Amino acid sequence: MTGSMRNSNIKQRRHCERCTRPLTHCLCAHIPEIRNRTRVLILQHPDEARHPLNTARLAVLGLQNADLWVGESFPQLRDAIASVDRALLLFPTKDESLSFQPASHGAPGSSLLIVPDGTWRKARRIVSVNPILATLPALSLPPGEPSEYRIRKALQNAAVSTIEAVVRALVILEPERDFTPLLTPFKVMVDQQIAAMGEETYRRNHGGVVPPPADT
Repeated sequence: MTGSMRNSNIKQRRHCERCTRPLTHCLCAHIPEIRNRTRVLILQHPDEARHPLNTARLAVLGLQNADLWVGESFPQLRDAIASVDRALLLFPTKDESLSFQPASHGAPGSSLLIVPDGTWRKARRIVSVNPILATLPALSLPPGEPSEYRIRKALQNAAVSTIEAVVRALVILEPERDFTPLLTPFKVMVDQQIAAMGEETYRRNHGGVVPPPADT
């Protein structure tokens, strides 16, 4: 097959309008519909929105109360924060005065969890460009299991994908609910990518053992 023919096939590949994956690898059948009391608002950097393996969209599709905004500056944030009783920023902080206190679990009223989405540098950029975010209590995730995002290399061992971070945060905020099904399409996507690159390439580039497919 010539290079021009390969390029033509790539251009003609059709994608699912909902999950944006190629139709041959559509994840919609694996996406749950989970009720969440805490509204999740993901602020996605434009560069991440163009990444074919970003997980923020999967998180929003799987939650009944979630939105995805793409950009760097969000002037509408002030109104969104003012519309709820409690707003939190999912972001690490060393300032204990701005840390979310576990004692407020189960606090009455409406809640909003704001999640910057992108590389650490781009997520910090979103926070710096929107000063109101720095005034919010920060929810920092405690140490947990390593990320299952085995096809993307992280600079920090504690780094997890956006969908994993959202699940871990919601478990803290709403411990009475089970949010683990939200990870199902994410795990299937990872398995699909490992299968597409082949076992030898995966081992060479990521140094891992090819895992059994995720339960579907």
